[in-house]
Amino acid sequence: MKKQAVIKMNRLILLFMVLIPSSFVVGQVSLSLWPKGAMPNSRGLNISDSIANERVYRVGQPDVEVYTSSKEENRNFAILVIPGGGYAREANVVSGSQIAKYFNTLGATAFVLKYRLPQSSDVIHSELAPLQDGQRAIRLMHALAAKYHYDADKIGVFGTSAGGHLAASLGVYTEDFTEVKDSLLNYSIRPDYMILLSPVISLADPYAHKGSRENLLGKNASKELIDKFSPNLHVTETTPPTLLMQANDDPAVPSFNSAMMYIALREKKVNASLHIFPHGKHSIALTHNPISTDLWMPIVAAWLKELGY
Repeated sequence: MKKQAVIKMNRLILLFMVLIPSSFVVGQVSLSLWPKGAMPNSRGLNISDSIANERVYRVGQPDVEVYTSSKEENRNFAILVIPGGGYAREANVVSGSQIAKYFNTLGATAFVLKYRLPQSSDVIHSELAPLQDGQRAIRLMHALAAKYHYDADKIGVFGTSAGGHLAASLGVYTEDFTEVKDSLLNYSIRPDYMILLSPVISLADPYAHKGSRENLLGKNASKELIDKFSPNLHVTETTPPTLLMQANDDPAVPSFNSAMMYIALREKKVNASLHIFPHGKHSIALTHNPISTDLWMPIVAAWLKELGY
């Protein structure tokens, strides 16, 4: 009887290991972006993260969380997923980890960025903090290419809403804002492709998302500062290939944002694709999309294949 009980217990353990998700067994890897005490644009305050209701409201130490596909499904490319939230919060699940898992199904290694929010009490220059964290994440991803089995020249960015603004900024700016000169210095800060979903692009009226602009630049930002941080005004011939998708009935971020970015890209002869869906508002995600808006996922898959990924 004792032997039978042991066999039965072993079978239950085996069944449990098969049924539960592998991520539960292994856990996701979180990698800090900055060496201890060397984070730029910081007052040196000891603040902690604040996370509730699947949202990040305060970031003490920026990091990336790594989501890997299986060896059999790996297609040797990587993507930095940047959650949105108007630069006031980060929707780290619906436009973060969930999106990362979707890219895993396409064979990508996905990194979800947890970036400093501009109005953090620890941040000195609000407009620079998210960009510094994003550039550092791209640089780190280049350094980790061999470890996670993807090509160092196939690293892209995906961003939603204000995360789309940050993703677009990473694609258009060539200036290095990271400041820290360490072992990662020789790695690139530039992505190789961009996927922008319902992105905030222009910070100028009448098409700006005012909440994102005020959180990033302050309430009385000058025209010079607004223009400096509107990615459509900084597109060059070296800006990477870009896929833009948005809903025509988006009440928060007018679809003119995607249209203006597309025009700027095409004027510089950059490989760009634009898809405006009739419906979807500002809540395009993996599920609960109205009718044709659900096509955004197969469009992403097809577009990546066209790029050779």
